[in-house]
Parts: sequence; C-alpha cells; structure tokens
Amino acid sequence: MTDDEFDLIDELYFVQPYSYLKETLDWEDEKLLVILQRLLEKEWIKCLYAPDEEIFGDFDISKEGKQLFYLATKKGLIHHNTI
Repeated sequence: MTDDEFDLIDELYFVQPYSYLKETLDWEDEKLLVILQRLLEKEWIKCLYAPDEEIFGDFDISKEGKQLFYLATKKGLIHHNTI
C-alpha cells in the first residue's frame, strides 16, 4: 500500500462524497481519480451513487467519479490496519 492509498483509505471509514475527499486531501482531480481507480481494482473500496446505493458492474470512474460516494471495504481496512 502506497502512502497515498493509505491516506485515502484513512478517510473512508465512513461513506464520503468525492467533494469531501478532494477538499480534505487537497489533491488534483487526476491524482484522486487515479488512486480511487487503483483502490477499486484492488477491491479496497466500493463506489456508490448515493450513501445507500452501491454500484455493481462496470463504470468509468474517470468520467463518473466526481459525482460518486466512496467507502473502504473490509479488505481495504484490513490492509490499512496492518501497516
């Protein structure tokens, strides 16, 4: 787990909108979206259309990511807490 991945998962113990992550981490959109995509591919986070509406199936995080909500998965939290 990279330092950036660690920092991002650290903010995802609860469902958070993209805008919160952007403001809190103060990263450029490109960096934030790339790291979110990487964490999604590792199954360390899940994406949601709304706080209680998880996304299943394929979607383009680079196009839709700014409108979504995020939450760390159990797998992601285990990796986060073992470092």
